[in-house]
Formats: sequence, C-alpha cells, structure tokens
Amino acid sequence: MKATFAVPGDLNTVTGGYIYDRRVIEGLRKLGYDITHTALPASFPDPTSDDMNATFVTLEAVADDGPVIIDGLAFGAFDPTRVATMRTPIIALIHHPLAKENGLSRARQDHLFATEKANLRYARHVIVPSPHTAAILTQEYDVPPDRITIARPGTDKPDGTGTPTDPPLILSVGIQLPRKGHDVLLQALAEIIDLKWQAVIVGTPLDADYAAGLEHQRRALGLGDRVTLAGLISQDALSDLYQSAQLFALATRFEGYGIVFDEALVHGLPIISCDTGAVPDTVPFDAGRLVPPDDPHAFATALRAVLTNKTDRQSLATAALAAGQILPSWTDTAVCFAQTLNRITP
Repeated sequence: MKATFAVPGDLNTVTGGYIYDRRVIEGLRKLGYDITHTALPASFPDPTSDDMNATFVTLEAVADDGPVIIDGLAFGAFDPTRVATMRTPIIALIHHPLAKENGLSRARQDHLFATEKANLRYARHVIVPSPHTAAILTQEYDVPPDRITIARPGTDKPDGTGTPTDPPLILSVGIQLPRKGHDVLLQALAEIIDLKWQAVIVGTPLDADYAAGLEHQRRALGLGDRVTLAGLISQDALSDLYQSAQLFALATRFEGYGIVFDEALVHGLPIISCDTGAVPDTVPFDAGRLVPPDDPHAFATALRAVLTNKTDRQSLATAALAAGQILPSWTDTAVCFAQTLNRITP
C-alpha cells in the first residue's frame, strides 16, 4: 500500500511532534507500507502566499499515490478553499490544535481556529495522540468521534538502570517556547534555592527572544551556578541525563500529549507538572504531582515536597516505573496508523 506523509520543514527537527512523525514513518515502512515523505515549506503555520501555492502543487502531484497524511502544523493553516479541491484522501494528524499555542493574538487565534475547523471537514480521518486532543476536536471543532483515532506515542525502554546524582538532578525537557513554561520553572526553582539540587533544562531554542529571556532570567534570579540551559543536545547525552536524574519537571501551559512525560515514566522519574491539556491523562496520579499552570509558588511547593521527602519520592518513582513498563511501543503506534490506512483505502 502506498501513502504520502507530508510534514512542514525538517523531519529531523528535535521536537515531540517531529519525533512522532519520524517514528511513525519508520514504523509503517517496517510494516511493509510504501511511505513517501514529502517536505512542505518550513514557514507553516505562517506560510507565505508562494509557499501556500507550492504546497498545493506538491500535494496535487501525489494525488494518485494513495492517501496523504498531513501534519497538523501545516494542515490547520491550509487555505480551506484549496483543501476542498484535493482529490486524494486526507488523514489529518493533529498533535494539538494550532489555536491552542500560547502567545497568539486573539485575531490570530480566531483565524487559526477557523481554518483548522474548516479543513477538518475535508479530512477522511483524523489521528490524534491523546484522548484530550480527541475531545477538543469533537467538542470545539465538530469532528465526529467515529472519524478520530487515538494513536498514543510509543516509547523506547532504556538500557540498564539509572545512577542518580547527588545533589538530586531536576531534569526538564521541552522546546524553548512560551507554552513550555520554562520561565515559570525558573521562578519556582528560585523559591527552593535553600535546598540542595541541580537542574538542567533541555530543549531546542525555537523562539530566540524567549530563549534570550530565559538566560537573562536565570542570571537575574541567581540561578547561574544551579541551572543549566542546555539547548539542543544529542540523544545519547539526553539519555544520560534521564539516567542520572531524580526528578522530572515541566511547568507547561498546555500539552496535546507530551512525549517527554512517557520518557520520564520509563526511567522511573517522579513528575512535577501542570494540570492542563493532556497532562492529567498522560501522568498517572500516583507517579507525579500536578499543579495549576502559571503558578510558580505552587510549582515550588510541589518540588520542595518531593525533594525533601525521600519516602514519597521513592513511592512516586516506583509508580512511574510501573506505568512506564506498560506504555505502547512505536511499533504499536505504527500499527494504529496502518489500521487507519487500511480502513480508508479501497
């Protein structure tokens, strides 16, 4: 069976959405599917007029090669009048709706909501990573439940066991965008500076202004020798950090899923995060502590409680590891996609 997987920008970009797309493509190919990766312009979700035209020229060229899976980073921003003319069956992959991104003006939110809602009417099927995203699409975007499939991200089980550092390492992983709440985390860490700990924040600095602000904030709060803004690092280096950490913390403002939470679980790390988006569905109640988003003091209180209570920390770690052991593999995720392709292809 042939299918096209259309993704804007560089497929090797290190974010959860791109990792998901890349692993699904690899998994479908291993299952015997003839999957063609098609790169769309990197300007999405804010395409130029030329990029929008080039995108539909590209998609029209693959119209006879089976269904096309389109990543939501592009699909939600497509011109609906052009989507209506597409001949090939569309499978929309919505990691999280574009209008849910933080920092957008109200006019921009309204525009993205309107285009994504209109475009979803033309999708033969929609794949999402979490029940939370499925509920948003059903309740706010009027997508019928029977046209939605939940394909939870897979996980890679780590080799060996961890060697926690002393003082405890607090690990945070997330791209440097306002939605990830690293600014909130830094404020929270400043409140527990009396405790012994070190912290590393890993993530591609996709928003240069936000990344510069984080560095300024780190120094202004007196965290220069306690917190490392590591930026983009190798997978081996990240694996080493997961193995040596004692706690995972992400003060996110919204998640459509959050692959990093699964990575923390399979490494048996207690999780401190926020009660927002798909996080409550992803982080088991006995494996972490969730606080309201945008509340540095509540986040600091949760960090302090776990860091100062070894028994509680061990209980959370045991629950995290147990939850991590039953998470799906990337092969499971690919099989879910394959079943969808089989249903919509004559």
